[in-house]
This record gives sequence, C-alpha cells and structure tokens, in this order.
Amino acid sequence: MTLLALGINHNTAPLALRERLAFAPEALVESLQQARIHAGLEEVAILSTCNRTEIYASSLADHNLVEDWLVRHTAVDAGSLASSCYCYIGEDAVRHMMKVAGGLDSLVLGEPQILGQMKSAFAVAKDAGTIGSELHSAFQQVFSIAKRVRTETAIGENPVSVAYAAVSLAQQIFSNLKEDTALLIGAGETIELVARHLAEQGIKRMIVANRTLDRAQRLAREFYGEAILLADIPEYLHRADIVISSTASQLPILGKGAVESALKKRKHKPMFMLDIAVPRDIEAQVSELDDVYLYTVDDLHAVIDENKKSRVAAADQAEEIINQGVEQYVRQLRALDAVATVKAYRQKAEQLRDAELHKALRQLQTGTDPEQVLQQLARNLTNKLIHSPTTLLKEASANGRQQVIQVAQELFAISIKDISEQDKLLDTSENQPSESA
Repeated sequence: MTLLALGINHNTAPLALRERLAFAPEALVESLQQARIHAGLEEVAILSTCNRTEIYASSLADHNLVEDWLVRHTAVDAGSLASSCYCYIGEDAVRHMMKVAGGLDSLVLGEPQILGQMKSAFAVAKDAGTIGSELHSAFQQVFSIAKRVRTETAIGENPVSVAYAAVSLAQQIFSNLKEDTALLIGAGETIELVARHLAEQGIKRMIVANRTLDRAQRLAREFYGEAILLADIPEYLHRADIVISSTASQLPILGKGAVESALKKRKHKPMFMLDIAVPRDIEAQVSELDDVYLYTVDDLHAVIDENKKSRVAAADQAEEIINQGVEQYVRQLRALDAVATVKAYRQKAEQLRDAELHKALRQLQTGTDPEQVLQQLARNLTNKLIHSPTTLLKEASANGRQQVIQVAQELFAISIKDISEQDKLLDTSENQPSESA
C-alpha cells in the first residue's frame, strides 16, 4: 500500500480553477465513495477549503487514476489540472500533510483554521467508511505533530488569519470603521473570526446573513447585530459599507443587479466587498461597477505577506518538528513490516516448546528422574531453536556473506569480544590449582 497526497492550492492554481475543483460539503460523502471505486483507492479522504483541494489516499494503483477521476468528476480540463496539480508519495505525502495541518503551507503562514478543517475532513471520511488503518495512522501522527507545532513554536502568535487580513484590507479602504456597517454573509468559523476582528476595531453595526436564521441569530447576538436570511440580502444591502462573504454555496449569492440597486439607494456611496468563498459568492461582474471595491481571497496576499515576517523564524522550528514527526512515522511503518515475521517466529518457537514439554511430561509420568527430564528439556529446546539459524550462519560465512553475520550479531545481541573474554576467564579458572592441591 502507498500513501499519497494529491491536489492543488493557492500557490499552484488560480481561484477560477480552485472553485471548479471545490467539493460541496453536502456531496462529500458521495464523492469519497466514488473516488474509492473509480480511482481504485483502498482508503481516501478529501480536504476542500478556499485555498486548496487535496486528496489523501492509500492505494496500490497509479496516482494518475486519481487525476483521471478528478477530471471526470469535476469536468475540469485535463491539461489545466496537470499543470496545477502536485502529488506526494510515501513519507513525502505525510510530510506535506504535516505542513498543511501545521499551517506552514497556508496562504497565511501559521493560520489556525486549517487544522480544524483537516480534522473535519478526517471525521467525514471516517463516517463514510473510507478510512482504514494506514490513513488512520497517518492522520493521528499528523495531528500530533501539528499540535506540537502550535504549542512549541510561536507560529500561531499574533493574528495573521484570512479573517484578520480581510479586516486589515477593509481598514485600507475605510480608515475608521467605527461609523460603518458590515454585512457578513455566512455564519461559519471564518465569518465568526471576521466579526470578532471587526468588533475589536470598534465597528458597532453588523448584519449577519445565513441560509438558516437560527445560526445567524446566534452569531449576531454575540456582537449585538441583526440576523437575516440570505433571501433578505437585497433589502439590507444598501445599508452595508462593508460586505464580507464566506459560504459553502455552489452558486453566487450576490449578483451585479442587486449591487447596482443598492448603490442607487446609497447615492453611490462606496462599498467594500470581500469574497473569501470558493466557489465565489459574489459575481465577478460586480467589480465592473463604479464605487465598488471588490476583492477575492487571492487579493489578500499583499496584506498577509507583510504579516508573515514575524512567523518566519517560528516556521524553521516547525520544520524541524515536522522532520522528527516524519522520521517517527517511517519508523512506525518499518516496525509494522516486521510484525508478520515476529508473529511467525513466535508461533514456531511455541510449537517447539509445546512438543518438548509434551515429551518431558510423558517422561515424568513414567518415573524418570525430574532433574534429568529438565536437563533434557532445556538441551532439546536450545538445540532446536538454534538449529536453523546456526545452519544458515555457517552457510553464509562459507559464502563470504559477512553482512549476514553482522546482522545476526545485532539481532541476537551477541558481542564476540565479550564471549572471548568470558572464555579466557573460564580457561584461567579451570587451570587454577585447587585449595586442596
């Protein structure tokens, strides 16, 4: 079985391609089942965020089958995918997963949300029945190392999340946010972080729009805002100076016509719009309107790059922790390779033991001296246990295969020097005159 990690991210693919390869949460279980069947995968998990889509799998099949399945499943052009796709295999795959979970491969270096998103991808795949022993072991090691990265380095210090960058970008448009109104579309973790950062900057008026009113109300209540349904956005849009959207919708929520109508009601007072959803929530044509400053998640690079500097030193520490984690993972895999051999050897030894014990018990039943029986048991068991290794070692030595001899010495914890010294001591003691002499 081979572990592989295959996908695209913000460094390799533009937003237009990333949104076409995004997996809707409600369709993820079905996609996992299809991937396992049609791509010949034994185990599979899918991570789909605004910045990346990655498939983690355990398979005997060629990774090209995974790419072929992605092309068929998403109808993306094979050439576009091939030029943007990366694939890691074996220990490189687990290293990549650790870097992703630790925030080292994120648009925002060290951002904390990705670990939760990765845990969610694992949980969904586990519930779907597409997680087996290999992926389970890999994910547990990944989560353990990501936790160490968070606790043992400063990579998570200072707010440098997509949400923080979003609010920073808004401040570049509106120097003072205290008098502005923000419309937040969605009620997930990213929007919650956006609301928190906006509140810290002193914004007083927030409107939270969501597909379900209950969830919008919970978030709005925390920040003394209003809660509305997505369908109500056109009625409230003209009140918003700032619009930040992050939903899992597969279709745009805001179109050019709705924004145009809102601008008329605002008498063309400028609006800042940031769409951090993949696929996009706001139609690209909205950017054609005057008095609208529309940005996407890819426009956050400049803000984020400035804030990365404080985390670069911590990233070097994190890389060392990840190296240790990969080494530990590889050792665990190698140890598993020996399990079948150890089991077979133990079984063989137990069979020899039982056979000799049965003989000894029969001798005791016939009245043979117990001391003689025990000596015979020990001698027979020793001879049978060392017979095969002794024969093979002699043959290896005769053929000049000294590496086999060295491995045997290590395997059986044998020191030739110690044995030679013991033989000398034995010879010396045997040649000493007795007290009675």
